[in-house]
Formats: sequence, structure tokens, C-alpha cells
Amino acid sequence: TPEAVRSEKLAAVFLATPAEVSLELAPGLLDAGAKVIDLSGAFRLRTPERYLHWYKAAHTQPALLAEAAYGLPEFCRERIRSARLIANPGCYPTAANLAIRPLLEAAVVDRRAGIVCDAKSGVSGAGRKPSLKTSFCEVTENFSAYSILDHRHVPEVLLTSGLEEREFSFTAQLLPIDRGILETIYFRSESLESAADLLAIYEKRYASEPFIRLYDAGQVPDLRAVSRTNYCDIGVRFDPGTGRAVVVSAIDNLVKGAAGQAVQNMNLALGYPETEGLL
Repeated sequence: TPEAVRSEKLAAVFLATPAEVSLELAPGLLDAGAKVIDLSGAFRLRTPERYLHWYKAAHTQPALLAEAAYGLPEFCRERIRSARLIANPGCYPTAANLAIRPLLEAAVVDRRAGIVCDAKSGVSGAGRKPSLKTSFCEVTENFSAYSILDHRHVPEVLLTSGLEEREFSFTAQLLPIDRGILETIYFRSESLESAADLLAIYEKRYASEPFIRLYDAGQVPDLRAVSRTNYCDIGVRFDPGTGRAVVVSAIDNLVKGAAGQAVQNMNLALGYPETEGLL
């Protein structure tokens, strides 16, 4: 509560609440002097119109929506340092943007052919709200796609990467495991000559990033490699004869995709070493 922020002199508050609850709580906490790191989708999409389109609800704090810093440190570090309100990214967009944005910055994607992101998540990636679809009997020994063509994490990828919606096909799929996200990203390139060239783009972009791990060309990560860590692991394959490229991006959706990244953002916002408590 704002009273607790004042009496305990709290520097920061984490909100792991539904978006509508975050919209209600954040203004008072900010007014009381705390920085707020919000793990819901309440402040990620920049405009009320975009929020209404994807979340099917009116946004009640448009000024804070415009103010919030998007909390993906690898691309927004300086904004996060000075922000009062930080919108912790969604789990799927975290893995997707860390893989896709360097490719667009390097202009190696044939955007006419688009990008396909095939995203698979453990059940915790679908949220905590109980539902038939995420019950044990529905999930175990099963594998299913959901929110096809209208997943609310899509606009986070578009806003951060610079893609148009028509250039990006995203499908989320539910694995019968508790945690982890693995995204297989497909695109075509007319300018790349080898997997080594593709890997070099990531090596240059992430040379000083503590939570990005790159695999040798031809090697790709799996979920076990990132479980219970704040790392995003990336591997690449490329076929020079056809110009087909595949990038595999893996994170723990509960750590780099949620709580770990929130701590990373808090560290930046409060002036602590970025890796404090995470390595």
C-alpha cells in the first residue's frame, strides 16, 4: 500500500498482479515515492488504443502507459535506469525480441518473406489463472496450440523489433512440462553467406551482455540448459543454398521471462550491479 511505502521507506515495489489490479495500485505506489516494476501487461503497449485492441479492455491510466519504460534491459537499459515505472516484458516477447531485433538491426531478413516464430512453453507460461486447458488431465501426455493469430504478446514483439504485424507469424504452444520457453524462429535472407555470418551478428550485438549465451554455429539450446537461470541462450543454423535461416532462443519463463528479469530491472533502476542476486 502507499502507506507501507511511506512508513517502510520502500524504494521499489513489484506488482505480480492482473493488469486491472496493477492499473489500480500503481498510481498510489508511485505517488508515495516507490519505483514500480509491474509484471502484468498493464503498461507494455504505449497507447490506450493498442491496449484496447489486444487486451479487450479500456486503459484507465494513459499517462502512466505513455511514461512506462519497457523492461528489456538488453535494448532499453538507459530508460530503465531513470524510470519510475517499468513494464516487465512478457515471457514470449523476451525470447523472441532477443533473437529477432539484432537481425532487423543488421538488415539481413527478407521482410517480404516474413518471420515465423514457433513458440513452445511450459504450463506456467500460460498464467496462474485456473482453467480446463491448463489442468493436469488436459496437459499431461498432450501438446496444443493456443491464442492463434491473436496472442496478446504479439504487439510487444512488433513494438520492440520494428516489425509490421503482416511480417510476423507467431503461434504459442503448450508443452506438458512446468517451465521453460523454446522459440524456433524461421526467416529467409539474401545477404547472409554462412551460419558464421549469422552468429557474428549476435556476437557483436551481445558482446557485453551478462545474460545472453551464444552457441557455436550449428548448435542450439534446449530447455534444460536455461532452467532456473536468468539466461537467454541462442543458437543458429543457416542453409546458404536456399537462404533459409533458423534461430533457436530459450529462456526460463519464470526467471528471464518474469521474476529474474524483474530483479534485473530493479537493479538497474536502483543503481545496483545489474547481475546482483542473479549470478
